[in-house]
Amino acid sequence: MAGDVPEFTDANFEQEVVKSDLPVVVDLWADWCAPCKAIGPTIEALSTELAGTIKIGKMDITANPDTPSRLGVTAIPTILLYQDGKEVGRLVGGGKTAGDFKAEFNKAFGVQI
Repeated sequence: MAGDVPEFTDANFEQEVVKSDLPVVVDLWADWCAPCKAIGPTIEALSTELAGTIKIGKMDITANPDTPSRLGVTAIPTILLYQDGKEVGRLVGGGKTAGDFKAEFNKAFGVQI
């Protein structure tokens, strides 16, 4: 993982995601997943660009299997969108651009970025 992108884990998910004051984007990924690696740089760039507005972080499902399993995640990459402690959106699959992600964030979070 590059830069200062927050790392979400089974241990910190409740505090970092569910209890966050900001809307949160969780990128569920694995090192062996080519589509995950393809969107990784876009997610990392958005994390920096939107810092202070939307918290964007990554969760390695290999190292943290409990949370994805509990949330019913069956494919990766999966992007979970949380606001006020609740999941408000879910994007599955790769091939998305920064513009695609921003449009989804705007819709899910009711913001204009």
